[in-house]
Amino acid sequence: MGDTGGHQQCPQCPPTGVDPMPRLALYALIVCVLAVAAAVVSFMEGSWLGIVWVLLAGLSSNMCWYYVKRGKQQKSVTG
Repeated sequence: MGDTGGHQQCPQCPPTGVDPMPRLALYALIVCVLAVAAAVVSFMEGSWLGIVWVLLAGLSSNMCWYYVKRGKQQKSVTG
């Protein structure tokens, strides 16, 4: 009928025992990788703007770590 909001696997997919990474953690990881790439390019061009990219990479990596840990904690509490 409708989406209940829970995690449902497709009937054809075998159970793996591993839940996917929480969505916000995945987004933060993508931002972190892109910020590191931008910092490398910026420093290679001789611009000190790369410092801002390094700071953004640090922030997003901490966000990724937080959301992964929170997801594991919620999973252990609920089931």
